[in-house]
Amino acid sequence: MHPAISVICFTLFSGAGYGLLSFLCLDDLFDLNFNLSSARHMGLVVVALVLITVGLLASTLHLANPRNAWRAFFRFRTSWLSREGVFAVLLYPVALFWLFTLWGSDAGGSKVLAALTFLLCIATLFSTGMIYACLKTIRQWNTALTPTNYILLGFMLGSLVLVASGAGNVTIALIMVGAAALGKLIYYYWIGQPAGPTINSALGFTRATVRLLDVGHGEGNFLTEEFGYEVAKAKLIWLRLISIALAFLLPALLLLAFGATAGIPAMLCGFAGVFVERWLFFAEARHVVNLYHGAQAT
Repeated sequence: MHPAISVICFTLFSGAGYGLLSFLCLDDLFDLNFNLSSARHMGLVVVALVLITVGLLASTLHLANPRNAWRAFFRFRTSWLSREGVFAVLLYPVALFWLFTLWGSDAGGSKVLAALTFLLCIATLFSTGMIYACLKTIRQWNTALTPTNYILLGFMLGSLVLVASGAGNVTIALIMVGAAALGKLIYYYWIGQPAGPTINSALGFTRATVRLLDVGHGEGNFLTEEFGYEVAKAKLIWLRLISIALAFLLPALLLLAFGATAGIPAMLCGFAGVFVERWLFFAEARHVVNLYHGAQAT
């Protein structure tokens, strides 16, 4: 699939915002020892909402006709995109009411709204992942690992933002970096297995090798450009190593060696690494339509 920078920025910034907001909710509910003053807590809630908003605005750049975006909200029963949009919109009033209860020191109302905000964050992240995971035409996405990694990476970035702000718990950040790294490595192993549709299975011929002689067109078209995006295998391997190093290894080493004082460089490395990881998520996806344009397998 052709990587769209707008969608990559959307999942990067909004995922970090949902992760940050989730940890702030959990701190309000269970006291995760972030040592946050009321003012800093509220300030970080605002930062989380800004990150989410930046991500959502970036996603609109991918729309062919933004004026029709409102129609997506009316397919909640059948569309994960609709569910994502509804949950994202509902999050704003709930989070703002929670912010007001923090301002007014209403402990009881604060915890109820914190729990609801947390659930909406998880629901939105899960729905974002399921937009891709529900597509049976793309084997690399059609797995439970897709929404799992969306949630883990969002939480990892949120924890790194907290540490960079001087208020996070380094131990929690290291746990999230480790969990996100494990989830991503399992995903890379899974998509590397020789499985999925082939040109033989697509045509129903299983006793001989099938080879396409004519693709039916002399130049590229929408399907070959968007769904048949090709990257050299060596480049993909190098980018995988770069994403793992930037997103997981460097943040973990920085936090282990220097603690919270390395919060900002650890966060920047995390964001850069996840940006590369998001690019690879699209570039490594192989749509089944490629079987009818010369690919032997997906």
